Amino acid sequence: MSDRQAPRRRVPGPAKPSRAAQARRQAGPGARPVRRPGGPRPPAPKIIRLGSPRPRLRMVGLALTLVLSVFVVRLLQVQAVDASAYAARADQNRYVVHTLAAERGGITDRNGVALAISVDADDITADPTMFTRKQLGVDDGPEQAAALLAPILGQEQSALVKKLRTKNTRYVLLARRQTPQTWKQIKDLKSALADKAATDKGTANVLAGVFSDPSSKRVYPNGDLAAGILGWVNAEGKGGGGIEQQLNSELSGKDGKIRYAQSGGREVPTAGSTETPAVAGSDIELTIDRDIQWAAQNAISEQVKKSGADRGYVVVQDTQTGQILAMANSPGFDPNDLSQADATAMGNAALQDAYEPGSTAKVMSMAAVLEENAATPLTHVVVPNRLHRGDRLFQDDVDHGTWYLTLNGVLAKSSNIGTILATGQLGKTQAQADKVLYSYLRKFGIGSYTGLGFPGETKGILAPADKWSTSQQYTIPFGQGMSLNAVQAASVYSTIANGGVRVEPTLVRGTKDADGRYTEAATPKKTRVVSTKTAKELAQMLESVVDDEQGTGIKARIPGYRVAGKTGTANRVDPATGKYHGYTSSFAGFAPADKPRITVYCAIQNATKGSYFGGQICGPVYKQVMEFALKTLQIAPTGAKAANLPVSYKP
Repeated sequence: MSDRQAPRRRVPGPAKPSRAAQARRQAGPGARPVRRPGGPRPPAPKIIRLGSPRPRLRMVGLALTLVLSVFVVRLLQVQAVDASAYAARADQNRYVVHTLAAERGGITDRNGVALAISVDADDITADPTMFTRKQLGVDDGPEQAAALLAPILGQEQSALVKKLRTKNTRYVLLARRQTPQTWKQIKDLKSALADKAATDKGTANVLAGVFSDPSSKRVYPNGDLAAGILGWVNAEGKGGGGIEQQLNSELSGKDGKIRYAQSGGREVPTAGSTETPAVAGSDIELTIDRDIQWAAQNAISEQVKKSGADRGYVVVQDTQTGQILAMANSPGFDPNDLSQADATAMGNAALQDAYEPGSTAKVMSMAAVLEENAATPLTHVVVPNRLHRGDRLFQDDVDHGTWYLTLNGVLAKSSNIGTILATGQLGKTQAQADKVLYSYLRKFGIGSYTGLGFPGETKGILAPADKWSTSQQYTIPFGQGMSLNAVQAASVYSTIANGGVRVEPTLVRGTKDADGRYTEAATPKKTRVVSTKTAKELAQMLESVVDDEQGTGIKARIPGYRVAGKTGTANRVDPATGKYHGYTSSFAGFAPADKPRITVYCAIQNATKGSYFGGQICGPVYKQVMEFALKTLQIAPTGAKAANLPVSYKP
């Protein structure tokens, strides 16, 4: 037998008993009998087969795909195709930029009294793009808004509609410098409309596109006081004249900006904002004294009215510093209400009018004569009734016989003939004399700007000596044939009062910037014109004009004070025709004469009622203003006796 074993043969075992047999075997004593079915067997439950889920999933997927496709298409339209348009609309309804107006600096007098201030105001503006049908849902948005705004702003409804319908812009100015109360009224109405539009879809907030830009309004607390000096601020918020114009850049400051989100015309506080703050303008301190300015303005206004004159001016100057203490004009204007102002009065005539000064200019001729040692105050001068020079026959203001005057008397009696004779001694020939006189006139500032830098200032007219006509050679010595302004005339007398040294006039004392730093004005230029000795002699000669009974300025006397002064009555060139018509009446002087502190100059143009002589109508103005200034500045009399130089002599 091989190693392989033969497969085993499976021997069948005993047969497996049936379930019934097994049950019988298991049954024993006490076993539960097997229950036999009593009837037919119940049918098996019916099985329901579900359909395939794939078709339904395909339908849901298709629906979602269609919906997402719509969103994708819309997204592409918003972000790609119409991106710029939607961005513009979003920006239009979200961000706005407003200018933050810088507070304009104030102007005060030398004592800090306010002359010009700025108060809060609002510029009412609008965005025309927010009044279209797309924005409001109505066609007549501008008309509805204009109907609400017109009575508040005091404007014609049609004019507002035109502005609100402006195309291709997002900014129009509806009204400038409105009071805070006006803007509050508009803002309250705007809020009420916004609240109603939020609950009533049929209501449009037609004021959603109306805004305000913070601004300021210029106010002049003293009305027309010093208006010629101060000037005014125009509709654009810039200086339109005077100091307001001259120092506009310093006063204006620098505007700022603010950008913030808004919706429906309201600011969105949670969206944030960016702001560049405004820088306030500097405050300007002038040299003038408000009280002295008031006295000067009141005095000249009364006399101009009384004399039926065209206009008049008064200048008050500190003789030592050159500072202008007052510069008054009549008629004037109120810068608070330019609608009522006369255009011819809106300026500073004391600096802008050029006119022939007349006899007040004789002090320069006498200064030249004394300084050149051509004569002394006591030199004898024979003054005939008439004097033939060149192609003309000269005379004095009054007809007289031969006068025997000292040089002091020539000035005291204001003799034209005596002045011609005296200045003729300045050179061996008339041409040489003219050249010498011209040099002194220039030193006194005639034919040059004052140094104030004031808008519209005239430097007057003074031709070179070699261009003087035959008549000018003899008229210029007594103030005809050349012209100046009132400040130049006052400066001449301040130069004599200051010991012969001319100090350039000044109007600005200092500035204070936004941080409160005060900066004094630059020191004015000084020029010696004549010697101290000559200036003292001239002061004594000018006293004779006022103190001596033969003088022409007796109405300028001030009890207790020594007064030096000079009258002037010149033929006047009518600016309208260019021909001589009427007179320029004037008076100039300083006090105390022996220790000068104040210079006052007065001039009145074309007096038509009563006297037109300078001593008669300007002398009293000088007295009134000088007395007030001396008291205000607490300048006491010196108590010294006057020199009482002789006016005449016996041949």
